[in-house]
Amino acid sequence: MSTGMKTRGEPVTPVNPVDNTTVDIAALLERGRTLSTPVLKAAVDRLAPPMDTVAAYHFGWIDAQGRPADGDGGKAVRPALALLSAEAAGAAAEVGVPGAVAVELVHNFSLLHDDLMDGDEQRRHRDTVWKVHGPAQAILVGDALFALANEVLLELGTVEAGRATRRLTTATRKLIDGQAQDISFEHRERVTVEECLEMEGNKTGALLACAVSIGAVLGGTDDRTADTLEAYGYHLGLAFQAVDDLLGIWGDPDATGKQTWSDLRQRKKSLPVVAALAAGGPASERLGELLSADAKSNDFESFSEKEFATRAALIEEAGGRDWTAQEARRQHAVAIEALDGVDMPPQVRAQLTALADFVVVRKR
Repeated sequence: MSTGMKTRGEPVTPVNPVDNTTVDIAALLERGRTLSTPVLKAAVDRLAPPMDTVAAYHFGWIDAQGRPADGDGGKAVRPALALLSAEAAGAAAEVGVPGAVAVELVHNFSLLHDDLMDGDEQRRHRDTVWKVHGPAQAILVGDALFALANEVLLELGTVEAGRATRRLTTATRKLIDGQAQDISFEHRERVTVEECLEMEGNKTGALLACAVSIGAVLGGTDDRTADTLEAYGYHLGLAFQAVDDLLGIWGDPDATGKQTWSDLRQRKKSLPVVAALAAGGPASERLGELLSADAKSNDFESFSEKEFATRAALIEEAGGRDWTAQEARRQHAVAIEALDGVDMPPQVRAQLTALADFVVVRKR
């Protein structure tokens, strides 16, 4: 079937998207960024030098020389979800701000460590923290951001803050589990699709699930409602990661800020790769042979663009690209269906649906 992903950077189109013409996604994301950034900056200011400036560089607030900058701070999907989460529970969006900041701190803790572990030298079109400030600072600042996330919530001093913190720490543990699984997969010749989905559910789904429940918890919602919102976030996370996996191989570097064939360079067993290897057939078998040889190669870093392009073409020929695009649409549909279990204002539902559509049509 057609995937809508036949050219570099072209988006996945959701199946039966609702009419979200009344939802301004840019404004929704900007609201999350505007409300959370002052609190986020205040939290980072608590860090001892030079961690405060290293963190500021990572967030794009300053450049490598310490001068004020207007860098790309990311899509801000998680803060937007946390604010909508509060509104889904009938509270004001501002109630979700501490949750939005806490989730954003944990997310960036993971990015700092991931960039170092993966050897990524670029993020958001700039050199990564470990490249500019060294591995030690990347580790320390990442650890500090995780500690700050818990401080931001617990200093509220409410029962709801304690409940929110428990959800955040559980999500963080799952996120770390997922990263450990991801790294272990790089050293294995074969990974099942089920294993890959479990890893991605931990690595990406858990924190998005937390983001879309944490505001509601701070707003006093019950656990059943929070769990249902988490189901939406979890499947949205799987859709998000499936699209990320497509961009990790076929994404436009000008849009993603990463190298061409980024995930192939890191030998990642992402969904397109795993699905292609499981498909069977000549292309699948040839891909398996090449990847097996790659795992034993001592000169993998010197591979040419043509060699990576060959592997990407085999993944596509074996059906890995099509299957992953279809999985992104399937997870998107499951996420939207989960919203039926929560009684919320119609506009909030429309905004959550529009954000889900945004996640599966993005180009970076």
